[in-house]
Amino acid sequence: MLAYTLLIAAVALERVAELVVSQRNLRWSRARGGVEFGAAHYPLMVLLHTVLLAACLVEAAHREFIPVLGWSMFALVVAAQGLRWWCITTLGHQWNTRVVVVPGAGRVTGGPYRFLSHPNYVAVVVEGIALPLVHTAWVTALAFTLLNAALLWMRISVEDKALRTLHT
Repeated sequence: MLAYTLLIAAVALERVAELVVSQRNLRWSRARGGVEFGAAHYPLMVLLHTVLLAACLVEAAHREFIPVLGWSMFALVVAAQGLRWWCITTLGHQWNTRVVVVPGAGRVTGGPYRFLSHPNYVAVVVEGIALPLVHTAWVTALAFTLLNAALLWMRISVEDKALRTLHT
């Protein structure tokens, strides 16, 4: 359980790093007239992702580590982090945890965006399933997946609307 707690702590630190990058990029975007879309759902997203980490620890305390499941899910967690940071580096200053559009900015179509419109959300979905299952926290994986599906449906519709305002 100690190793799993350290993994959750590492993911929490990664989230803090994301927020630092996001705040820097938000300042950059606002300085260039950036407009935020869908701000109302942002606190729900932060809450859901925070509860995921806590719920992983609570449930895992009552679950046994199953090596074949745990190690394969750990590999997916690492892959999801790689995809997430590929998205962040590809978008550069345009990446944000919020939905912000800078007037006149072009839509990014390189990196993972060559293949998918929303590759970061693939990383979120994979991580939301895999991170709890590293330590057999299947109730957390299921609950997060269902709640996240509803949130992503809202988020992607907001993001698609925002992206339509870009000039490509």
